[in-house]
Amino acid sequence: MEQAEFLKKHIFTDLKNLNDGDDSENVYLFSEADFEIVLERAQHFGIGIYNIESWQKNEVHETVAHDDFKKKATDPRWYKRAFLTIKTSQPGLLYSASYKVSNKLLAR
Repeated sequence: MEQAEFLKKHIFTDLKNLNDGDDSENVYLFSEADFEIVLERAQHFGIGIYNIESWQKNEVHETVAHDDFKKKATDPRWYKRAFLTIKTSQPGLLYSASYKVSNKLLAR
């Protein structure tokens, strides 16, 4: 199984991709509520999240990365804290992230 297929099947299932642009195949944009579910599912599977982008009016509003928090990409403390900080400072944004699914998970 490929990473994109795993994400669609196990992480993004039943969530609405709000990206309607040309790159909608590669970038999944989620509402605040849906992205919170994405983060919970990523934590459950131990998926790495390298960065989180918040979007406003089809433009990137802010980008944060695990390096900014000096944490591993698989450590949920960094991405939960980053998400909480962004959503409280600016409600109503859309969110995307870059993920890393381990080969062990893909082999299942």
